[in-house]
Amino acid sequence: MTVCFTSVEPEPTPEVLLATQHLYERVKRVIPPMEWQFHAPLIQEINQLKRERDAVVLAHNYMTPEIFHCVSDIVGDSLALARKAATTDAKVIVLAGVHFMAETAKLLNPDKIVLIPDLEAGCSLAASITGADVRALRQKYPGVPVVAYVNTSAEVKAETDICCTSGNAVEVVESLGVERVIFLPDQYLAAYVRSQTKVEIIPWAGQCEVHERFTAAEIKDYVSRHADLVVLAHPECPPDVLAVADFVGSTARMVDYVHQRQPKKVLMVTECSMSDNVAVECPNVEFVRPCNLCPHMKRITLAKIRDSLRTLSPAVEIDPAIAEPARRAVERMIAVGK
Repeated sequence: MTVCFTSVEPEPTPEVLLATQHLYERVKRVIPPMEWQFHAPLIQEINQLKRERDAVVLAHNYMTPEIFHCVSDIVGDSLALARKAATTDAKVIVLAGVHFMAETAKLLNPDKIVLIPDLEAGCSLAASITGADVRALRQKYPGVPVVAYVNTSAEVKAETDICCTSGNAVEVVESLGVERVIFLPDQYLAAYVRSQTKVEIIPWAGQCEVHERFTAAEIKDYVSRHADLVVLAHPECPPDVLAVADFVGSTARMVDYVHQRQPKKVLMVTECSMSDNVAVECPNVEFVRPCNLCPHMKRITLAKIRDSLRTLSPAVEIDPAIAEPARRAVERMIAVGK
């Protein structure tokens, strides 16, 4: 029997709106009622499909609130998603994020179906380096360990010794017990790690197209116009931006900062959907939003998640010859700090 799906989006009937009202209560501070009319039918269908497919949705902190708070089962930064992906019992994993994250989930779940709702959801950092580049670095610096930011392709991970995230980069570098390491591909995260350790860092010249756009002058202007503003910056930002921030940390640590300290007013110097997601959970905090969007993250929509669950595609596949060494690099990362 062939099952055909219509391309017409479901109507926001009173029954659908009633069934999803509890979810709208969660996000109504950041999603207007008119917009919810379009989200509600898709959210209801996705949650039904998850049950039918024995699927979970893993959502990065940069997903929009209707995805992050209304259809996801596991949320967090790259490290949290990697760790939790390794322990899920679901048969199907939908990665609401970018392609390297879906590859990481597949590396840790080789026998499961791992879906990425849009194959074009890439990453400027992952695109900045290839496996051949890593091999050339090893020839130039023989014997020097290679640490790869998780924002890399499986092909690149396979050529490295260990992966890291922005949340554990310093810890990973120091865990190797060596005097110097090759750190790739983000030059700004490499500079931040260099400032936090005595280990010599040999960087690669990659950049995140979202974080590189922030400037110290821009952040200072926000501070001058908003009394009591607390600035939290991601270490993928340029060094001059980090220098004017009150706190520097991964997305997970930025979230923890807001939850624990409850500042009156905060500026999160990172992809702007994260401010919406944290605002849902911290109603007493005012968020100043410098809206730098990641065009790749924004390729992931409710409709594409729904379609992915309907068709169980696009599925992530990794060459076994690449998968085995890449998996080792990711598993070594996960083991650090345990």
